[in-house]
Amino acid sequence: MLKLTCLTCSQINRIPADKLSLKPRCGVCGAELLSGKVSELDEATHAKATRQDELPILVDYWAPWCGPCRAMTPEFAKAAAAAGPTARFAKINTEEFASLSQRLGIRGIPLLILYRNGVEIGRLPGALPASDILGFLRNHVGAPR
Repeated sequence: MLKLTCLTCSQINRIPADKLSLKPRCGVCGAELLSGKVSELDEATHAKATRQDELPILVDYWAPWCGPCRAMTPEFAKAAAAAGPTARFAKINTEEFASLSQRLGIRGIPLLILYRNGVEIGRLPGALPASDILGFLRNHVGAPR
């Protein structure tokens, strides 16, 4: 059983590892837990997912005024779709949640941070193509299925 935070309602769900490819849904709100899309996080959901999720979650720290952040958005979405049930992808607006950026020591954006089991396991700065994002993921958690 893997713990996954619903990125829509913040509820913790327990999903059998062998059922991840069957598009599990949140037991409270019914949202897909592994949609293959990028989810927008608030600070509370970010805290829960990055501390408790047992499946890797790759978070894009960005801001709407940042040109490279906007340029990377479609590439991050392509990587999310290609990763399958290997990891979940999310983003959080550093302008809206500036205190989070300070706590995490974020000095520049865009910045990707990969978390698993409550631990930061890697950082990747800069606007990158989907292939580089998937390579980073593969290097840290194994090949996307």
